[in-house]
Amino acid sequence: MSDPDLSQNPNPNPSLGQSQNQNTYGRVAVVMGGTSRERQVSLWSGAAVLSALQAKGVNAFAVDGIPALLEQISQQLVDRVFIILHGPGGEDGTLQGALDALSVPYTGSGVLGSALGMDKMRSKRIWQTLNLPTAEFQVVNQQDTAESLVQNFGLPMVIKSNCEGSTFGITMARSAAEVAQGLATSRAIGGEIFAERLIEGDECTCAVLAIEGKLIALPVIRIVPKDTFYDFEAKYLSDDTQYLIPSGLPVELEAQMQACAIAAFEGIAASGWARIDFMLDQTAKAWLLEANTAPGMTSHSLVPKAAQHVGIDFETLCLHVLDSSFKTCEPRVAVHS
Repeated sequence: MSDPDLSQNPNPNPSLGQSQNQNTYGRVAVVMGGTSRERQVSLWSGAAVLSALQAKGVNAFAVDGIPALLEQISQQLVDRVFIILHGPGGEDGTLQGALDALSVPYTGSGVLGSALGMDKMRSKRIWQTLNLPTAEFQVVNQQDTAESLVQNFGLPMVIKSNCEGSTFGITMARSAAEVAQGLATSRAIGGEIFAERLIEGDECTCAVLAIEGKLIALPVIRIVPKDTFYDFEAKYLSDDTQYLIPSGLPVELEAQMQACAIAAFEGIAASGWARIDFMLDQTAKAWLLEANTAPGMTSHSLVPKAAQHVGIDFETLCLHVLDSSFKTCEPRVAVHS
């Protein structure tokens, strides 16, 4: 998919789009692209969101990155922002703080929820205090070697960059040589690194979405990649990855995962929408992996698939996410397949 056309400025005197509950949106900047390693994914997501909002009559326009967005805001051309930037800068509280300071409403989580959602280790620490299941982990310091990690933490493990998404900086390691490779990869990216116990089993995900003042847990999706690792290619490029919805899991287990997803979402102070990822071990116990507070909205993305399964088409989903720019208190509820 090519980059969307970002050449046109928004109309300074637009006709206003309206949500299903008659909230006026005004001029909506769909901010995408940016400078993170997930730029291309963000452009794919942003193009899809932009098309959907415009199809619903919303006066939406594309903006590539934070500096361009702030310039549009300074010209008073933006009434609210649909954030579909992935990764550092757009998903970690940086942009959210700037928009709060400028009193410009935006979709999704605020500064705290965005920062914690992007910070895998600190999310896991919060979930541990809430007695939510997440795999044991160890911070990797500069002096740590593959040999010391294997000796102190054990195999198999996953080496992870703390604040990256789309599987950047992740290595599945079953030997000291693979640990060394993972350390080299993550250290080249920079930032904090940690080792996490490798859980062998199926990866699952559960989307959490605010709809008309209620926090909804959408059906669980079980992911079956062609190969053993759900990497960047399997997520965004391959047509061989299977997305099982219904998940085929026992009803009680799926309900537990939905409840856990909502608890994890609330634990990190997320709001609006997010995707909570899990691993299932060989005993069918679900372990929290991470939260994504600005999840993908591409043709291969998981939140649209879950929404479609319960009758929410992509365009309506985008409106629900846009409605999260009108902050409300959100009671909890789950939707089952």
